[in-house]
Amino acid sequence: MGNNYKRAFPSNEQEKIPENILVGINPITEALKGERPIDKILLSQEERGGRLGEIVGMAKEKGIPLIRVNKSKLDSITGDARHQGVMAYVAAHEYSSLEDILSNGGENPLLLLLDEINDPHNLGAILRTAEAAGVDGVVIPKRRSVTLTPTVARISAGAIEHVPVARIVNMSQTIDFLKEQGLWIVGADANGSKNIWESNLDGPLAIVIGGEDKGLGRLISEKCDFLVSLPMMGKINSLNASVAAALIMYEARRQRGCN
Repeated sequence: MGNNYKRAFPSNEQEKIPENILVGINPITEALKGERPIDKILLSQEERGGRLGEIVGMAKEKGIPLIRVNKSKLDSITGDARHQGVMAYVAAHEYSSLEDILSNGGENPLLLLLDEINDPHNLGAILRTAEAAGVDGVVIPKRRSVTLTPTVARISAGAIEHVPVARIVNMSQTIDFLKEQGLWIVGADANGSKNIWESNLDGPLAIVIGGEDKGLGRLISEKCDFLVSLPMMGKINSLNASVAAALIMYEARRQRGCN
């Protein structure tokens, strides 16, 4: 962090705060003015107006989620730091735009859409496999999803530096946009009519993986052009989200050729 981010509290307090958290009005204001990616901002319900209003305005302009919480919640997260009624979670890496991902994918893009993945270990593992399988980019929603936290960066084993990740406001609208760009949308679902070996995963494609607990939501499932399942030959009927994503990504890569 540069000096601007440390100005609101003594240096010994800085050492007690996780590296993905900013606290205090000055550090967060400076971060919003700059290019540092902010995942979400927590504001005390007891504090309104003044310079906090300025933070709210800038955050809304940038589409950053704002969450009102009790002051006790901020106290528990930041410890003894003087948070001044506001704290922010910052990303471990810059996000990309969906348009840039599509542009880099050329005529035959391969994207991965993650519908409410909440476990940072899963996201980190998915990014690691996506990089190895040559996926052009990963898309995550701004809400109800884990972001690019330090844990995600660590689990990705460096892949976070090479796989573009875009954050979008609405997954359903994003799917519609990708269809307009000529991509086929395939959802991973245990009830898919065909398994991945029987399905055509070549061509411009976006693979949708559902959340750990509920899988694909009904609306997202209906938006998909088709659903695919994984062959399950044992006694269990589901796989971890990162494992399922890995198998489908590599089958898509196999069908496209490994060059």
